[in-house]
Amino acid sequence: MDPKPARVRILDAAHELMLTVGLAKATTKEIAKAAGCSEAALYKYFASKEELFIQVLSERLPRLTPLLSSLAAEPGRATPEENLTEIARQAALFYEQSFPIAASLYAETQLKRRHDDAMRQMGTGPHKPIQGLDTYLRAEQSLGRISPDADTFAAASLLLGACAQRAFAYDATETGTRPPVDEFATRLARTLLSGISVADHTAGPRP
Repeated sequence: MDPKPARVRILDAAHELMLTVGLAKATTKEIAKAAGCSEAALYKYFASKEELFIQVLSERLPRLTPLLSSLAAEPGRATPEENLTEIARQAALFYEQSFPIAASLYAETQLKRRHDDAMRQMGTGPHKPIQGLDTYLRAEQSLGRISPDADTFAAASLLLGACAQRAFAYDATETGTRPPVDEFATRLARTLLSGISVADHTAGPRP
């Protein structure tokens, strides 16, 4: 018997099944079986499969949202380039790992509608990282390290959109491989900053 707590076993089993058989086929019955518990026990920890899916994204994948929140609270602790590079790296990894899980949502309209409703009720969703990055960039604007004329929402959408595209856009290439995540993140951050930063975007806060 796995000594890990039941909630941890359920999350582990859900993550594994969502990756291997897809979200639609990863039923709570199969998840409970894989976790070594009853379906009733699963519902003691998670109200629905939708909630379980959201918790898998939150707790088993790269922690993008906490990173964005911490940087928005302390935008001056590193340079914008360093911060955006780390954001891009974490976002690329998050989308790379979450895309195989979430892709099946788009194949079943009713399934996607249920998950959209659940995410709205829990105050989460795929728009949250964009809002979080927008908040961080506006905090950098207040420090004078991002141009006051920059459209921070558009910049956030561009960076995270590129990270999401990396998750599936390269499957049909000759090699079928994605750009290395560290190089990708560095190039993406530098390119974005070339359009939105002040003349010296590595400088500290203005006096």
